[in-house]
Amino acid sequence: MAQTVLKWHGHACFEVETKNKRIIVDPFITGNPKSDLTKEEVKADIVLVTHGHTDHLGDAVEIALKNGATLVTMVELGWALQAKHPDLKVHAINYSGTVNVGGIDITSVLAFHTSSLDGGYAGNPMGMVFGDSLKIYHAGDTGVFKDMELIRELYHPQISLLPIGGYYTMHVKEATYAASMLRSKYTIPMHYNTFDAIRSDPVLFKNNVEKAGYSSVIIAEVGKEIKFDDSGNRLD
Repeated sequence: MAQTVLKWHGHACFEVETKNKRIIVDPFITGNPKSDLTKEEVKADIVLVTHGHTDHLGDAVEIALKNGATLVTMVELGWALQAKHPDLKVHAINYSGTVNVGGIDITSVLAFHTSSLDGGYAGNPMGMVFGDSLKIYHAGDTGVFKDMELIRELYHPQISLLPIGGYYTMHVKEATYAASMLRSKYTIPMHYNTFDAIRSDPVLFKNNVEKAGYSSVIIAEVGKEIKFDDSGNRLD
């Protein structure tokens, strides 16, 4: 039976292994007080970056170059990174654009936030829907927006990774409403409790979402594997 294995490494950083491909999203490792990794440990075929802020771009370039991995991100950020690192393999896509990397479809979707690189403009932020049979939605940094309904209707993600920390992104109230629009089989909160400014209660989020019947919420433990089959059923 094919499996997708997901691991949270604190903040918005997730590793996903599926179809013999190793994917890492928003690898903020160095300087992340919640991370259980070092950048040297990471093995990846694909690196996904939702926007240019340092707590999301993180160690992405070094990881991609070390592993010969393909980095997928927004157009302007991708161009800027490739200009600085000519050996970097980049797919620089835009909203609703899809690229297939080694059998993994990666689609750019809307996010309401900002993006910068070295203090300058880095295009728009984005969320991503990716996977083969099992589709995962990583919202990146975002506020709640009504077009999350379109993400459900067009891409049907079985797993949604949603920020709940507030201050820079959705808090519990907004993320609960996001879950009501997405209706994924499983929802995993992220981007909380890394720093004092984004303190939040994942148990409150879980209770709110599950009481309303929107989704089953998994409160991930840093570094612990969560396994799913191709239909999105949890295996552990």
